[in-house]
Amino acid sequence: MEWLAMLAALVDVTIWTVLFFGLTWLVAQTVRRVLGVRVGWPRTIAVCGIAILVLVGVMGDVITSQPREGAVGAGTLAHLGVLVLWAFAASAAVLLMAEIVVPTGAIPPVRAWLLGWRRRTARARRYHQITMIAARHGLGAPLRGLRPARRDDELAASLRRALQEGGVTFVKLGQMLSTRSDLLPEPFVRELSHLTNRAEPEPWDVRAVVADELGRPIQEVFSSVETEPLASASVAQVHAATLADGRPVVVKVQRPGAIAQVAADLDLLDQVTRSLDRNAGWARAIGLNDLARGFAASLTEELDYRVEVDNMAAVRASLAARGVRVPWVADAFCSSRLIVMERFDGTPVAQASNLIAGLDAGVRTAAAQRLLDAVLGQIVGDGVFHADLHAGNVVIWPDGSVGLLDFGSVGRLDAVSRRTLGMLLWAIDADDPVSATDALLELLDRPDGLDERALQREIGTLMTRVRGGLGSGGSLKVFGDLLSLVVRHGFRVPPAIAAALRSLGALEGTLRLIDPHLDLVAAAREAGRDVLGDLSAERVRAELTQRALHLLPLLDHLPRRVAKITEDLERGRLTTHVRVLSDPDDRGFLLGLAQQVVAAVLAAAAVLGGILLATAPGGVQLGSGVGLYPVLGSLLAFAGFVLALRCVALVFGPRH
Repeated sequence: MEWLAMLAALVDVTIWTVLFFGLTWLVAQTVRRVLGVRVGWPRTIAVCGIAILVLVGVMGDVITSQPREGAVGAGTLAHLGVLVLWAFAASAAVLLMAEIVVPTGAIPPVRAWLLGWRRRTARARRYHQITMIAARHGLGAPLRGLRPARRDDELAASLRRALQEGGVTFVKLGQMLSTRSDLLPEPFVRELSHLTNRAEPEPWDVRAVVADELGRPIQEVFSSVETEPLASASVAQVHAATLADGRPVVVKVQRPGAIAQVAADLDLLDQVTRSLDRNAGWARAIGLNDLARGFAASLTEELDYRVEVDNMAAVRASLAARGVRVPWVADAFCSSRLIVMERFDGTPVAQASNLIAGLDAGVRTAAAQRLLDAVLGQIVGDGVFHADLHAGNVVIWPDGSVGLLDFGSVGRLDAVSRRTLGMLLWAIDADDPVSATDALLELLDRPDGLDERALQREIGTLMTRVRGGLGSGGSLKVFGDLLSLVVRHGFRVPPAIAAALRSLGALEGTLRLIDPHLDLVAAAREAGRDVLGDLSAERVRAELTQRALHLLPLLDHLPRRVAKITEDLERGRLTTHVRVLSDPDDRGFLLGLAQQVVAAVLAAAAVLGGILLATAPGGVQLGSGVGLYPVLGSLLAFAGFVLALRCVALVFGPRH
């Protein structure tokens, strides 16, 4: 019989446990609905469960304190009901205070504490390392949101050295920031543009890594692979090799562990940018969180070499048609960590000063002209362009041929942006500030409070300085000046547009190494015409005729509509209908504000009325010294208290 008693006791415990947790969940769900904000389930269940246990104990004391067992009068029931309601109110108040002090999500979940300790330890170690690097270079005060005592150029140099020491992720971050002159002051852009991703070769078995990526013995694909790299960076190394059919190639292979290191750094960078966004005004001003997320997506894509292979395939035909070479790729042997492509026997422009000096002046001019035509054609024509046109990525041959390398960073422009950018090129070359201003307003997002006349005057002044073409001697620096100008007027430049303008500005340095006397005007003018089409009188007349055909239906009805408006105006019947707050966001904001005001007024009135009722003398007695007025006052005060909690919750917490 003992086991039957144990079974019965176990059943009783199970039933009471189910009832307890069911009641706790019901109360927790009700509290969350009453507060109207997202409150974490763990803390809600814990607070409501404790409140129920305390309430059960208090209710037991109240019942057992009755003079006769089994007799629970109306006064006692009212007392118990008030206790239940105020226990609910107390639970809601505790949860609201906890949500204000420590919002939901501020503390990692228990599962993360139990299972993620190894990741957190590695992150803490890396965070300490990065913090020490920043401190060594005097960046502690700026990272805490304090004003540094040094000049911008000194601070920029310290930032460059710290990013260089931080490793590949932070070097890439600095390189990306060097293209955002719309976000950073000029000293920082200039200093960060000197960041390099070169690294010492590592003593690892490149043959084994290549064989592992190929999934077959290396001898089946290559007759030879050089162990000494041609170039070495933080993420990858480039080795010379020869295919089994005798074609010379280069093998770009990713270092083992590079993806894991970048992933860890991006995770840390996410934590740092969130902290900076909370503590530093400059981080919020430039939208650091969005910038970091975009950088993380871009870098993750860059580490997948299949994307680079696709980029090369996308631009190869258009560049070849313009006389610029792109390496062919052995697609069958490529993977996410391996690229096998043509080995160019040319020389990078950055290392070809002797070769270029020996070329005929006409050959040098033709080479530079060909490169400029191709890049401008990509930006304003194709919409897919090489976004990293430094001299190390441009190859030149003794016959004046040119080619491009490293397509990991590629920009893309939609058709509307390409056409508008082409119109901007044409307007600058035609010395037309009105059209240039219109093109900029179409290309960029208009800021609030823009002074269009001031913008047009400054654009006109800029064009006066570069009259006769795109700058003195055909300089492309006009695009850098134009970017600085629109930033001063509060424009937020989309990353793709900034990359295109920055790419044009960076291209000039490479072109000057090839031909310092090149006039860049004609190519830019021709590229603009390629996008806009023939601007002759016949072409303009044909375009206007086509547009007029689209306007004919409107023109047919226009006289009748003008007559109707004139008649209504003459007889005083002309009216206009304006819908106030037609925007749903505006209506929602005012509705929410009105609801909060009404709830606050009702809460104050209910609490005040409850206090007056609870302290009012007389009234019906419910028994055991409990009066009706105090009970009603408690209920009214409870309602006011809950309304007040909801008002506070809507102020401090996000809605469902």
